Amino acid sequence: MGFFERLKAGLSKTRANFTESMDQIFNTYGYEKVSEDFLEELEETMIMGDIGVQTTEELLDDLREKVRDERIKYCPDCRQELILAIRNKMRVGKAAYDFENGPAVILVIGVNGVGKTTSVGKLAANYKKEGKKVLIASADTFRAAANEQLTAWARRAGVDIISANEGSDPASVVYDAVQAAKARGTDILLVDTAGRLHNKKNLMAELSKIDRIITREYPGCFRENWVVLDGTTGQNAIFQAREFASVTKLTGIVLTKMDGTAKGGIAIAVHAELDVPVKYIGVGEKIEDLQRFNPDEFVDALFYRDSK
Repeated sequence: MGFFERLKAGLSKTRANFTESMDQIFNTYGYEKVSEDFLEELEETMIMGDIGVQTTEELLDDLREKVRDERIKYCPDCRQELILAIRNKMRVGKAAYDFENGPAVILVIGVNGVGKTTSVGKLAANYKKEGKKVLIASADTFRAAANEQLTAWARRAGVDIISANEGSDPASVVYDAVQAAKARGTDILLVDTAGRLHNKKNLMAELSKIDRIITREYPGCFRENWVVLDGTTGQNAIFQAREFASVTKLTGIVLTKMDGTAKGGIAIAVHAELDVPVKYIGVGEKIEDLQRFNPDEFVDALFYRDSK
């Protein structure tokens, strides 16, 4: 099964929860012609599908404009227009992956339990497979066994790791890793960090310190700050991302646990509301289950049951 098929299978609950409900409004709820009642029903369904209030309003404003300008009269004809608007909202800019030309430092952040360490390991394996020289920094010195877990991933991926004992200063680990990356001609340095909650001021301050060290010690490198979000948490993921964005400039989102969630609409909302692109999406436990985000494939997997 290829990645698209796994993505489509992973979004099956979202299709049942959201897409099929939306299609009922387009086709079977008695709304033959476009009306405000039809649009309000559609709005409620989209919000319930974790697309969020702000994004839903923006999408429906676009749809109303299309209906007016193109004189669309019938509800089923609105479906394709709405899907096209969603597809356009999720576009990733041309420069989104320029960092792959290296040298680059990718700081990976997020709350506990979202899959940061696993994502770092999978990313390392993917980049190594592409021929990149990869280094991992184990800057989660708070969680017991975090270093052992990441070391196992580094060994599996066939890349080097910079680490320290539990309780060490995470900023010093990052400093050492940056020096090693420069000395070894590393293409991509992946920095795993401890799980941080917005109300843990000391941990958020530590994150700012790490960010400053990278900026100071590695001028000229590509800087990437990615927040890992658990797709099963729905709108709470947006709240988490906003908190991290207040501390550091986010350049990308990694959405994990998208297999089997009924809240797949969050991928649309998080990109639109934060103006930060989803760069990777995860649909399982295997290394190959974390892949570069393709908005066209995501929309096809979500809205077209028989696609590809």
